Amino acid sequence: MQRTFLVRAARFVVVVLIVFLVACSDRETVGDGVYETSVITSSNDYNELLALFDDWREFARPRWVEGVPDYSASAMAEQQEVAQSYHRRLAAIDESEWPVAQQIDHHLVRAEMNGLDFDHRVRRPWATNPAFYVTIFTAQSDVPAHEGPVIDGWLDTWTYQYPLDEDSAAFMAGRIGSIPRLLENARENLTGNGRDLWVSGARSIKQQSRDLAALGEQVAGTSSDLDAAIVEAGQATNEFAVWIEREAENRSGLSGVGSENYTWYLKNVHLVPYTWEQEETILLRELARAHASLRLEENRNRGLAVLSRIDNVADYDRNFNEAVDDMITFLEEEEIFTMADYMDPALRARIGSFSPADGLRGFFSEIDYRDPLTMRTHGVHWIDLARMEHEPHESPMRRVPALSNIYDNRSEGLATGFEEMMMHAGLFDDRPRARELIWILLAQRAARGLGGLRQHANVYTLQEAAEFASEWTPRGFLPADGATIQGEEHFYLTQPGYGTSYIIGKLEIEKLMAERAIQLGNEFTVKRFFNEFLETGVIPVSLVRWQLTGKKDAILDSALDVISPFRF
Repeated sequence: MQRTFLVRAARFVVVVLIVFLVACSDRETVGDGVYETSVITSSNDYNELLALFDDWREFARPRWVEGVPDYSASAMAEQQEVAQSYHRRLAAIDESEWPVAQQIDHHLVRAEMNGLDFDHRVRRPWATNPAFYVTIFTAQSDVPAHEGPVIDGWLDTWTYQYPLDEDSAAFMAGRIGSIPRLLENARENLTGNGRDLWVSGARSIKQQSRDLAALGEQVAGTSSDLDAAIVEAGQATNEFAVWIEREAENRSGLSGVGSENYTWYLKNVHLVPYTWEQEETILLRELARAHASLRLEENRNRGLAVLSRIDNVADYDRNFNEAVDDMITFLEEEEIFTMADYMDPALRARIGSFSPADGLRGFFSEIDYRDPLTMRTHGVHWIDLARMEHEPHESPMRRVPALSNIYDNRSEGLATGFEEMMMHAGLFDDRPRARELIWILLAQRAARGLGGLRQHANVYTLQEAAEFASEWTPRGFLPADGATIQGEEHFYLTQPGYGTSYIIGKLEIEKLMAERAIQLGNEFTVKRFFNEFLETGVIPVSLVRWQLTGKKDAILDSALDVISPFRF
């Protein structure tokens, strides 16, 4: 009670000082006048937050010069300076008497602003990460937005209908045609010394070259302008990859943000109430639990035949479709959450097709090809995305994906947690060998999360992180030199907090379920819990907890730098 009073009192003093000190001009102009802000006045009107959010989202994008986003040192310095006026505008809005849902929206905007602040002070992806300049994305992510920092003006080729219509071909030609200029600018912008980011960045740029070549074959003859743009962009991408590899030889620095910065990012951007050290402890515990549980499960199943991989098209199609049937039926009959017509198609659209292979296909395919039902639980991701499309949230802040991957612990935590939760709920009671796969999935996520965590503390190099994850993933499903773990550890290095979000988010959801059960007593049901949980939107679990339980101590802890893990 006393701490809450002090926080509110301090906030009131800050607002008063801001109103007194800020010059009440109609707009603030920096440099060439690209960035403008409105007059800053004190307000307790929710509509002021909505207006600020719209202005903020427009401002958070870089300005464009000659058809490409400007990430030059001077442009980023200007953006960093003007960003402070948006912080002042937010601080001048007093949300303390608003309904909880609206207060949460205020915190979401604050977290996004903190994310851009961190990018300017610490991460600086435009200067440190060559992979930031990838423009072409050929597949949809299973989370609300692109994973990791992505350049403004990306091109999602998977969103187009092929063959392309005239307008789509023209737009694509223009966007792809700007890649050579963008990559030329990148050579000036990239000044970082983190070796792992440079070495892995070269791999990402080479992948763009392959993606452009495949796209060129797919759309050949659709448009002469598009054909030419793809050829020129491919050549520029190849040259850029060569340049990165040459420059990487001269980079010898560390790539992690450091454990103190990591903790600040967790608390102030992703709104996770833990420190780097506490997350390491939690992941170590989950890694040990997963391995011990797997060994006990294997002992229990020692008299059963081992699972073999699907090896033909007919079995693949039948088993994967039956897995969706089983998943949907289970969710309905066991009353896990309220079902909607769009959920079955959302899962079924992600079945894919059979791919022959002599060796390992990749970690998740090794799981899928043994029992497809296991990864259908993780497919709650696609139900989440379908819900955002078919049942958009009433809050503008929750209707669109949060910047800086702020949604990660909620999105990845639910998908990871759902695997084990559905196992405990009975989904795999008649598939005992599939239960082993659930524990392998958990072990892999804990191991790779620890690798990413230790990269940011500069304890591991990227290769050491990959080797650790490989060693601690059962059955040799994750070779250290494979594309899966190399890509994941690179991604976690570019996006602090994401590698641990699978386990930490799962933990937070489990804790929330326990709290909600105590609160509701006999009125608690699993269906009520998940319905309430899903209806809050894809926002940090700490904010979901606040809305469902009324408890905001995790948010206050982040602000006051006081953290108490597992506190109820």
